[in-house]
Formats: sequence, structure tokens, C-alpha cells
Amino acid sequence: MPSKPAARAGDAGAISTAGLGVLGVVAEAPTHGFAVAAVFAADGALGRVWRVQRAVVYRELGRLADAGLVQPVGVETDGPGPDRTIVQLTAHGRGTLDRWLDAPVRRPRDARSELLLKLALLDRAGRDAGTLIAAQRTVFAARLTELRAAVRATESGSFDHTLALWRVSSTQAVLDFLRALDAS
Repeated sequence: MPSKPAARAGDAGAISTAGLGVLGVVAEAPTHGFAVAAVFAADGALGRVWRVQRAVVYRELGRLADAGLVQPVGVETDGPGPDRTIVQLTAHGRGTLDRWLDAPVRRPRDARSELLLKLALLDRAGRDAGTLIAAQRTVFAARLTELRAAVRATESGSFDHTLALWRVSSTQAVLDFLRALDAS
């Protein structure tokens, strides 16, 4: 999955989703890149939602450190392989992560990836996802109203109409999913 580079220190919008996922795992406990990569591997706890290659994990850890969101706190020297730098979340990193976790995604296509990653990280942290779910429902309910108007404004049979119907259906599906989460 593509990653966009960090542009400004601590700006969650400038950090890739992969970087924010890495930040979320580091927030759980001081750790090192190899352990974080295992969590995002295909058979890892978060790999079924969002896969991040080991090289990308290390690149993102460097960017997060440069942005002051994580900091090295030691080196693990025992065990096979090279020494591993242990990093932990900074207070600035905690604030950035919390803002990102609480912010709803804007597009239904991001629900499959970014929203599920947020829900998984909230669950791993033992945090209630209710605030995010409520905010997400509000965003997508408003979007659904706009999209239904777009359907009415397009010519039946045109590709614009087809696309508008697809977007309505996709948005409605995410809203149905969010309602099911509320009910469970």
C-alpha cells in the first residue's frame, strides 16, 4: 500500500498511513523495527488489515524519529541478528496518534484500509471506538446525502450516473457496517 512522505513534524496529515500504523504499534510499548514489522506481516496481528514491508517499517521509524514522534531509548543486543534500537513514543507522538485515531476518514474507499486500521489499533490499545464510529457515521451520512443528490443530477444510463450509484452503494455499505458495530 502506498505511503506518502512526512512533510511537517507531528502533522498526522503529512505522515503516511503506514507511518501512523507503526506509530500506533510503538505506542503499545517500547519496541524495535523487527518486532513492528512482524505485527504488519501477512501473518501478523495487523497484517490482515494493513501490510507494511519490513523496509517500509524501518523507513517510517526514521521519519517518525525525525519528526520527534518516537525516540530511541536503548539497544537490544541479545539474540540472533544485529543489534536492535528500541524506540518509544514521545508525548508529541501520543498527541499526533490520538488525533489521527479519533479523526474519521473522509472517503468510503478508505474505510477498508485506514478505518479498519484505526479500529484495530484502538482495540489493541483497549480504547473505546465509539467516538470514532459516531464521527464516522456523521461524515458518511452527510456524504450520502450529497451523493444521492449527484445521482438525481446525472443522466440515467450515463457513466456519471453509474459512478454516482456506485458511490451511494459504497457509502451506504460503510454506514451499514458502522451501524452493525454500534449494535454489537
